[in-house]
Amino acid sequence: MPNPFKALRASLSMLMENVRMSVTNIAQNRLRSALTVLGILIGVTAVIALITTVSAVSNSITSSFASMGAGTLNLSVTGSDLKTGLSAEDLEALASLDCVDGVTPSVTLRARVSRGGEYETNISVAGRNPYWFTVNEDAVTRGRALNVLDMEGMNFVCLIDQDMIDTFFYGEDPLSKTLYLSGLSFTVAGTYDADSDSSVTGMMSGTPDILIPYTTALKLNSTNEVTSLTLYLAAGWDSASATEVLESTLDQMFSYEEDCYEIVTMDSLESTMESMTSMMAALLGGIASIALLVGGIGIMNMMLTSVTERTTEIGLKKALGAKPRQIQAQFLIESFILSVSGGIIGTLIGIAVSFGLCRAMGAGFTVSKGAIALGVGFSAAVGIIFGWAPARKASRLNPIDALRRM
Repeated sequence: MPNPFKALRASLSMLMENVRMSVTNIAQNRLRSALTVLGILIGVTAVIALITTVSAVSNSITSSFASMGAGTLNLSVTGSDLKTGLSAEDLEALASLDCVDGVTPSVTLRARVSRGGEYETNISVAGRNPYWFTVNEDAVTRGRALNVLDMEGMNFVCLIDQDMIDTFFYGEDPLSKTLYLSGLSFTVAGTYDADSDSSVTGMMSGTPDILIPYTTALKLNSTNEVTSLTLYLAAGWDSASATEVLESTLDQMFSYEEDCYEIVTMDSLESTMESMTSMMAALLGGIASIALLVGGIGIMNMMLTSVTERTTEIGLKKALGAKPRQIQAQFLIESFILSVSGGIIGTLIGIAVSFGLCRAMGAGFTVSKGAIALGVGFSAAVGIIFGWAPARKASRLNPIDALRRM
């Protein structure tokens, strides 16, 4: 009865001998082996660096979106034939809901701004309400914020940013001075930090140069209805529950007509962002994988050359009783060692490159286990796949034909 342990020891001994011979052959052809490994190394470095960097940037962007939109809902109104937007009474009704802590209408326009002999065209102007200044409490740098009286009276007052100060009030105190917007006289009530709006709406709509009461902005736009606003949720409410309450209220306002409004939550924005970054990562990973394909072709070329050079060696082994699968295993092991060596080195370099890129872009760096597994696993697969044909060719050599070349 055959001893299974003896057969196992014999198999392990044969495996170790194949590994030793493969390492010896690689060492004997250092330059050729190094160039072959370099192709795999470049491919794996590119894959690891791109995937890890894109993942880090994606997480950073998602975190920024989450922090900006925490506890907020963005409402966009398309309206119907009977009702094109939300009136002041509608805004009050929304603000009075238990799930809503406050609302900030978003009314924007472009204006020609002038003072004395200076003028600028296409200046961004935004209408704000008092609650916006409550949320962005550090917005006002000098003077006062816009208040309820400004809203009710549609007052012609404004807050300006540093660019407007430099353009129209260089070397002067702008407070209480007059500035003309589209030919209308506005009094500068204060100055504000243009980067103070940390909401998603503020980021997507751009940074305005001038703030005015939103009711005044509506008047300049020849309308009395708001079509875009941000709702800030009350404590204890989540987006899903608040959305249900808001939809019920808005359906009543628009007489239950369909497609009159859209509520955008951070969940949908994050989902869209994750989908976009996943597509980007897949695209970049596919492009980088071309380098791995080229490296695999390099391995196949080297192994085919090695088979040709070692024809006599293969013939002697077969004449001495080596089986085809043993010859094939030796060449596959050699291809595998070359490919995995490039994969491991490329992974280390790829991590270092992605760390440098993340630091340069200010994104949080995290080592992706999936990317490492992909890099090493892909390189190993390349070694086996592209080494298979040369190994099979070596195993199918006729020992008599091989020995004739001695």
